[in-house]
Amino acid sequence: MAKKLSGNKKHIDFKGRMVMIGFGSIGQGVLPLILRHIGIKPGQITIISEDDRGGLPETRRYGVEFIKKRLTQANYRQMLAGRLAKGDFLVNLSVEVASTALVELCQEKGALYIDTCIEPWPGGYTDPTLSVSRRSNYALRDTMLKLVPKYRGGPTAVIAHGANPGLVSHFVKQAMMNVARDTGVKAKPPTTREGWGALARRLGIKVIHIAERDTQVSPRPKEVGEFVNTWSIDGFVSEGCQPAEMGWGTHEKALPPDGARHKFGCDAAIYLNQPGLLTRVRTWTPLEGPFHGFIITHNESISIADYYTVRERNRVAYRPTVHYAYHPCDQAIMSMHEISGKNLHQQKRQRLIVDEITSGRDELGVLLMGHKKGAYWYGSQLDIKETRTLTPYNNATSIQVCAPVLSGIVWALENPDRGIVEADEMDFARNLEICMPYLGPVVGKYSDWTPLKDRGGLFPEDLDKKDPWQFKNFRVT
Repeated sequence: MAKKLSGNKKHIDFKGRMVMIGFGSIGQGVLPLILRHIGIKPGQITIISEDDRGGLPETRRYGVEFIKKRLTQANYRQMLAGRLAKGDFLVNLSVEVASTALVELCQEKGALYIDTCIEPWPGGYTDPTLSVSRRSNYALRDTMLKLVPKYRGGPTAVIAHGANPGLVSHFVKQAMMNVARDTGVKAKPPTTREGWGALARRLGIKVIHIAERDTQVSPRPKEVGEFVNTWSIDGFVSEGCQPAEMGWGTHEKALPPDGARHKFGCDAAIYLNQPGLLTRVRTWTPLEGPFHGFIITHNESISIADYYTVRERNRVAYRPTVHYAYHPCDQAIMSMHEISGKNLHQQKRQRLIVDEITSGRDELGVLLMGHKKGAYWYGSQLDIKETRTLTPYNNATSIQVCAPVLSGIVWALENPDRGIVEADEMDFARNLEICMPYLGPVVGKYSDWTPLKDRGGLFPEDLDKKDPWQFKNFRVT
């Protein structure tokens, strides 16, 4: 059953200034939610963006100041210093503006902060002078986490809190509680990182997929030389050009032939020596069933695996394998095929589909595998028709990002002195409470599916039939 909209409930009042960087699909989608659910006036909000992405009518409708300016390494301090002070809030929804630089500025000024992913300055994703390891999300996260001790107890900076990364970390915790209930494991929601890791180990969870299938369609066909998608095309292409990455579980018997470990950081993840746009895996969602998804690198693949790691006597005793398994809308698949054929050179034209979508949904959730009941998917099955009854300027994909941006802002205002935090460290129940009215049907489904199902019939395959949850069984080669 879909959760009913909670009206215009104000979760909290905010008296400071709010600066939003970037005004693409997520900026445009989250602005109405901020004004609806936070006690804030339009005059308190300033948007700074290189491009309005067609959003100027929205800023005029709400009476929000818009400054058309690109933030760079040379000008970001000049542009932001006079607009941020103690108690203000920086909402970073941009690309190619370094998250670490903005976090440090906010800490200096006493301002709160949120973003949806950890971004580098331009070139950070594709600089050929950097090693594959240093072009990874693992490296970006490691750089951010080095700031944690320095700013512990400082203004809250919520890192990587959109749909995924972000919302899915809260889905994992709720899904674990559901599996515990249904398998007879008596457990209250843990209150510590160690407690959650112990519960995941006790449940026997070996693999966690962020399993997503987007079926939204536009009646207008994709044209040659055009990239079509339901959310940030620049963001998607940047992620897709990074190496495929995954948290690496203790049950795995061997690294993939093209896999490698990092020589720094927490060692919770590995990477493949190929981009995510070219890396597919088998996965499952309730409505779609089995499908092939892409391992697009995301922060949650590393943070979730790291968070649930159990250590005993200075060694890793338990960790799940975690990664994204994403099937974007069909027109994006065609766009990805084209860009792959051009050796990852992006098309010159972009088309973000929102209003022109005629049907479809975004089925986004987490697939927990290896426990007593096999596989369990928990997540949102939001379609475009319901989306349009919930809030303007959104499609089914963007609203799944915008709702947790809203919840992250509210949580930061309620917890203003936590320093730098990831989604896994936040109150999952509070965030889900705020997000639920915007997620459509939120369901949990068990399945007997494994990546071995219907395999090896027509052609011989190198499979590990003794342990279906080995990564080699998931990977499409």
